[in-house]
Amino acid sequence: MTGRERTYNILHFKKADRMPAVHFGYWPELLEEWVAQGHLRREDVDGWYDGGPKDEALNKILGWDFDWQHMFSGNNGLLPPFETKVVKTFKDGSRAVQNGNGIIERIQPGVTSIPAEYDYLLKDREAFETLFAPKMAVDIEKRVNFDWFRRFNEDVYDKTDVPLGLHLGSVMGSVRDMTSVIGMSYLMYDEDETLFKDVVDTWANMQYEVAKAVLETGAKFDFAHFWEDICFNGGPLLSPALFEELCADHYKKRTDLCREHGIDIVSLDCDGVVEKLLPVWVENGVNVMFPIEVGTWGDQFEKARKKYGEKVLGVGGMDKTVLRLDKAAVDREIEKMRRLTSLGGFIPCPDHRLMPGTKFELVQYYCEEIKKIEC
Repeated sequence: MTGRERTYNILHFKKADRMPAVHFGYWPELLEEWVAQGHLRREDVDGWYDGGPKDEALNKILGWDFDWQHMFSGNNGLLPPFETKVVKTFKDGSRAVQNGNGIIERIQPGVTSIPAEYDYLLKDREAFETLFAPKMAVDIEKRVNFDWFRRFNEDVYDKTDVPLGLHLGSVMGSVRDMTSVIGMSYLMYDEDETLFKDVVDTWANMQYEVAKAVLETGAKFDFAHFWEDICFNGGPLLSPALFEELCADHYKKRTDLCREHGIDIVSLDCDGVVEKLLPVWVENGVNVMFPIEVGTWGDQFEKARKKYGEKVLGVGGMDKTVLRLDKAAVDREIEKMRRLTSLGGFIPCPDHRLMPGTKFELVQYYCEEIKKIEC
């Protein structure tokens, strides 16, 4: 069987010849470590990106079958993005840098981490209507390369045997990226009661139109995917009731569109504790949890399966930190994966990109062992 066939069968509760070894990419710093350690050559990692030629070549070296982040879309972001520029330099050498989403981040020199949010542009209706709304315009001819997608099946889909996804964008996660966590919190309760809803609706409607235009070219996809990092270790960053009010219809609109075009697998990437938002996703057409982050709260998939039954599928749930330890730790994690795969409709995958300190030989060992799971 091919990776595409195995994935289809497992996520439809059918038999497969073996479990696929699926991953979620790498921190660039890890690839640099592996080059320094002599495991990889410089040419193996320069130009790496999810689903690209270097990614596929690394799959063969390490033993992976494919990267779940093998996805395509039109341009469903801010168009054009904001200029990236330094707006302030501090005495300690850190800099306030405006990024493409209009967020000003404080970046420390030589520190690899998520930058701290320092300021943001989307503070009121004037900023939304003058700075952001024009960048959210549908303008479909600029957002979708129609000629490329009309050739997609012949040039891309039919030449690969792994599942390919249509990236649907985001409903709330990208709004948080444009407003910052603090800014989003203020906008929810702004004196302009409809502003936050207008931001969400304008953004979501554009992304729907982009997905619709891509699908109408006839391009084939095995699954669709949302990105929605809108939770943390204590739960969602906004109330579930408000999330449902603002977002539910937008999820359903896009998942209905996918099913009209034969796509019945829709995954959603959200980190943190997602339990309180799962009802909105499950009831509006999302059926695959990803990457099912394992933190201090432990496994989230089995609990969701018990509550929602076969409406909830999973790709992820594997605690990637064991790949920094030893074979015994990896073996214990594989046993956990064996238990979760026995539930059906579940494919193990590291719960985030592999980070610095991950041991090359343990990744190879994990790939060998995960393929031995019967399914």
